[in-house]
Amino acid sequence: MIRLTTLPNGLRIATDRMDSVETVSVGVWIGVGTRQEAADVNGVAHMLEHMAFKGTASRSARDIAEHIEAVGGSMNAHTSREQTAYFIKVLKGDLPLAVDILADILLRSTYDPDELQRERTVILQELGQAEDTPDDIIFDHFQEAAFPQQALGRPVLGKAEIIERMPRDALVDFRLRHYGASGMVFVAAGNVDHDALVELARRHFADLSAHGDTSYETARYKGGDYRDGQELEQVHFVLGFPGVSFSDPDYYASMVLSTVLGGGMSSRLFQEIREQRGLAYAVSAFAAPYLDGGVFAIYAGTGERETRELISVLFEQLRAIRAPAPEDEIRRARTQMKAGLLMSLESTSARMEGLGSQLLIYGRPIPVDEIVRKIDAVSAEDVAAVARRIFSGAPTVAAMGPLDGLESYERLAARLA
Repeated sequence: MIRLTTLPNGLRIATDRMDSVETVSVGVWIGVGTRQEAADVNGVAHMLEHMAFKGTASRSARDIAEHIEAVGGSMNAHTSREQTAYFIKVLKGDLPLAVDILADILLRSTYDPDELQRERTVILQELGQAEDTPDDIIFDHFQEAAFPQQALGRPVLGKAEIIERMPRDALVDFRLRHYGASGMVFVAAGNVDHDALVELARRHFADLSAHGDTSYETARYKGGDYRDGQELEQVHFVLGFPGVSFSDPDYYASMVLSTVLGGGMSSRLFQEIREQRGLAYAVSAFAAPYLDGGVFAIYAGTGERETRELISVLFEQLRAIRAPAPEDEIRRARTQMKAGLLMSLESTSARMEGLGSQLLIYGRPIPVDEIVRKIDAVSAEDVAAVARRIFSGAPTVAAMGPLDGLESYERLAARLA
């Protein structure tokens, strides 16, 4: 059962009780990320997330790790373009410790200069690892081509030249400006008593300021072309189009579309490109919604000699999906989505994360049966209609590797005209 309480400072507290487990996952979800960053401090939200665990007024970085691991717990955090989250999983009896540590790292981190310098090096190593992984970094280049000169197009990790000179004041200023109760939710899933968690939150987050700036620049999808013809073993290729937002009426249809097209081993792209023709080891499609827009993209990793044929087959599939698919194909995709949703209910971490994201995006918990109904309501014609809508937009192309076999941007764009 999900319960929701709002404290006087605006902090929303939500619990999803699971009596059959012995653990609880608890975390703070904040409605800010890369979209709230200025260009000259790109990466500050992610850097702040790292530094939160590096010492507070009462705990060293080692203390934080030891206190959680001494009770068998685990902790982590992540930053995205629209959200930042900090979370801990513990046995149910250790919930007070978890809440104490979450409040400590969020409200009383010191951002010690020596720790900052060490963590700066760690983040630069993380950036270097991403740069050395073309099937990872290609998505940053894709995002920048789709949303040029915008916060939404900048990388979550930031750029090395900015991270190298990021001042401590930038972290402090970002937290003070954006980490406010009105833009946060405090969520827990597992064997948790709602009233007890509310009391813990009231005690530990009383000093949290009410207002946090969660405003952002409106997304302006442009589309474009990024190519890096470096020497690699494969061509890493992303083709994308303007997608839909979380609140768009076509949201669920776009999710079914991504599943039919490239969401698993039975999907059209996997079967045609990998299984039938052997043109790629990895091929997939995904829909990435945002609060006010989104992208829909296809990724493939292929050989230089296979590039031309892969492109032709890919566009054949994009044209074909604009006609209604057989009902059994749509039914299989819907079932795949529902199964993934229902299986996630067995995990306290997944339920916590879903609850936190729903509250930030929609302002309310979304009942599972409501989601299932909306998935079941998607028809073959709905999928075809959203395909026609999405694939009529300006394409975004990002490619790395030996690119002699890749057509010009203009010829690629003309294939769906």
